[in-house]
Amino acid sequence: MKNIDYVGKFKVAGLLSLALIVGTVVMFFTKGLNYGVDFRGGVEIQVKINQNVGLSELRTLMDEKKVPMSQLQSIGDEAQHEFLLKLETDKGDLNVISSQVSSVLTEKYGAGSFEILKNDIVGPKAGAQLRVSAFQALAWAILAIMIYLALRFDYKFAPGAIAALIHDVTIIIGAFILTQKEFSLQIVAALLAIIGYSVNDTVVIYDRVREIENANPGLSSFEIMNRALNETMSRTIITSLTVLGVSLVMLFWGGSVIHDFFFAMTIGVVLGVYSTIFIAVPMTVFTEKFSKKHA
Repeated sequence: MKNIDYVGKFKVAGLLSLALIVGTVVMFFTKGLNYGVDFRGGVEIQVKINQNVGLSELRTLMDEKKVPMSQLQSIGDEAQHEFLLKLETDKGDLNVISSQVSSVLTEKYGAGSFEILKNDIVGPKAGAQLRVSAFQALAWAILAIMIYLALRFDYKFAPGAIAALIHDVTIIIGAFILTQKEFSLQIVAALLAIIGYSVNDTVVIYDRVREIENANPGLSSFEIMNRALNETMSRTIITSLTVLGVSLVMLFWGGSVIHDFFFAMTIGVVLGVYSTIFIAVPMTVFTEKFSKKHA
C-alpha cells in the first residue's frame, strides 16, 4: 500500500481552491450567471415542424420577424425537425410573444404544418422567486448534511465536509459564469446530486478515520488521516472513474437537452474527489487542532 502524504499538500491545494473561489465571486458580481427561463422569466416553446427545416433557416426567420429570441436549439435527431425556442421577458406581454411564434410559423409554413409540443410561460416575479428558492434548497441541503455528520460522527468532522461542499458548488457556478452556459433548475438538480455524491465519498473516508482512531489511539491526526486516505483511495478511484465515464458519455453524446446537466456533473465528480482529499480531510485535522488549542 502506498503511503502518500495527502494532508501535507493542503497548503498548495488550499491556495488553488481559494484562487478559484475568489475568481468565482469576482465574476459573479461583474459578469453574472446566465439565468435560464426558469429563473429569469420568459417563454419556452418546443415545436415540431412537418417540413424539411434547418436550425439556421428557423433562426433567420425569427430574426427577420423580430421575435425576441434568446436561444434556439435542435432537439433529438435532425430528421425530426424539433426545436426549442427560449424567448426573452422584457419585450412585451409573454402571451403575445408566445402567439407571435405561432403566427410567424403559420405565415411561413402554413396552418397545420407544425405542432407546439410544449409552451411554458414563466413571469419575471415567478422566475425571481424560483431563483431564491433554488439557492435556499442548496443551503438547506448543506445544513442538513452538517447536522447529520455532527450526529453521525463528531462535530469536528462537519466543518470539513461543509467546506468541501461549498467549495464544489461555488466552483461549478464559476464554470457556468465563465462559459455563460444557461443556469436553470436542471443545473440546481445537478448541484444537489453532486452534493449527495461528494458527501458520500467523504463519509466513507470519515468512517475509516474513526476505525483507525479507535484501533490506534497513539497515532497523530496527520497519520490517521493519511492512512485513511491511502486505504480508501482504490475505492475512491474506481467509483469516481465509473461515474465520470458515464457522465462523459452523456456529456458528449447525450444531446443538447441534457448537455449542461452533465457538464455540471462531470466537473462535480472531479471536484468531489479533490475536495474530499484536499479540503474535507485536512480541514478536519485543522478543526481538531483548533479545538484542542482553544480548550
